[in-house]
Amino acid sequence: MELCVKRIDISTGDSPVVLITRQAAITHDLHTSDRVLLSANGRQVICAVNTTHTGFGLRNDQIGMFLETANALGIADSCGVTILPVPKPESINYIQKKMLGKTLSKEELVIIVQDIVSARLTQVELAFFVAACSAHSLSFDETVNLTRAITDTGVKLDFGKIVIDKHCIGGVPGNRTSMITVPIMASLGYIVPKTSSRAITSPAGTADTMEIFAEVDLPVEKMKHVVKNVNGCLVWGGSINLAPADDRIIRVERPLALEIPGLMISSVLAKKSSVGSTHVLIDIPYGPGAKVLTIKHAKELKTQFERIGKMLKLKVLVLLTPGDQPIGFGVGPLLEAYDVLSVLRNEESAPADLREKSIMIAGKLLEFVGGARKGEGEQKARAELESGRALRKFEQIIDAQGRHDLPPLAKYTYDILAHADGTVLGIDNLAIAKIARLAGAPVSKNAGVLLYIKKNTRVDKGNKLFTIHAASEEKLANAVSYAMNSGAYTISTRK
Repeated sequence: MELCVKRIDISTGDSPVVLITRQAAITHDLHTSDRVLLSANGRQVICAVNTTHTGFGLRNDQIGMFLETANALGIADSCGVTILPVPKPESINYIQKKMLGKTLSKEELVIIVQDIVSARLTQVELAFFVAACSAHSLSFDETVNLTRAITDTGVKLDFGKIVIDKHCIGGVPGNRTSMITVPIMASLGYIVPKTSSRAITSPAGTADTMEIFAEVDLPVEKMKHVVKNVNGCLVWGGSINLAPADDRIIRVERPLALEIPGLMISSVLAKKSSVGSTHVLIDIPYGPGAKVLTIKHAKELKTQFERIGKMLKLKVLVLLTPGDQPIGFGVGPLLEAYDVLSVLRNEESAPADLREKSIMIAGKLLEFVGGARKGEGEQKARAELESGRALRKFEQIIDAQGRHDLPPLAKYTYDILAHADGTVLGIDNLAIAKIARLAGAPVSKNAGVLLYIKKNTRVDKGNKLFTIHAASEEKLANAVSYAMNSGAYTISTRK
């Protein structure tokens, strides 16, 4: 059948959806949530059907097309589109199989991933797959096969030589080591095509912070050009179609607050494999308030990353690092960008924890790829930073990606003070992150939290612990209200 298109200026997110009248649905024997194949301009999209009595002024001979679907087909108002009903995808059977606790074969996982990429699965069906992987952990073979399937359904890059990459599994506010490590390694001549994520539940992702300085939403050809010219990049991975199945899984997984080891490992290693990485360093922070709470769990993840990396012919080095407090002073894109810049500029006021961790990681990478003897990597990395060469390389990366002007800090501020004399025993990562988000980060890139005091520091009553920078008076009030009762800082008053 063929219907006339009526574009609807509404985004439906990641799920392609079309709208028809209930009379049209009866005429063409379609029901809500049925799948249809739309064809126009030599393109095809599979969508879910929704129905309406009179919504959006649709006629019975029209199909309402939301933004994602209309753009995917490249179609305008009043154009005709061909519609064919399609059956439920085969992968539904395999999702049901996983829900029953059974092991999926390589072929079954390939079909699931292909259906994810082609949007044959609804968000609900994809959520059931994620939930099944949470309830019935992926086996070693399932994780390897899922990683390969995700890699094979996206763009794969080949830089033809040693390619270095690093990834932190997250959970610690600040911690922008990639933005310091990448220019150190690139200035030493190594290829470092760093793709990063945007924040979903945190106050900032690496891509959000890098976007303060430069364009991060680069097409794959521009990314390759940047790396060819300056050895490295810091870009948003979602813009270059490296592992589209993983991007869709993440969008379902994170709002559910699920951290599923098999999916997380396949996500990380698929992205690294897609950019042609040969040597990958994985940073696993652990401790109270981090994603990984115990050293035991951290060691288990380390073993899995190493074993699965070996199966994928990736050389993987895993570091277990303290994650019991924020790293750096700033939490939020602009404030974290200030930290990065102060470290690269070798300023005396730069956060020592961020500087030393970045140097340590770069040093380990140098030893890993044979660029320094064991025990000498940090010295070489420190020299590259202190010479100013890493800063110059960072400036080259910024210019190659497209320089941005730095915005001013959010103007609404409030200081949180120590309630008593004593020693800071702990800083709650989750509380600090929530305060920064309530203040407006990461949507408002100039909002967040600026820390003054770290653990094991002596404070007097009335000392500033941190300042909240908010995007509006209302957001400031919300952030302050939460901060005053959050227990973000634990202060011992014992002498």
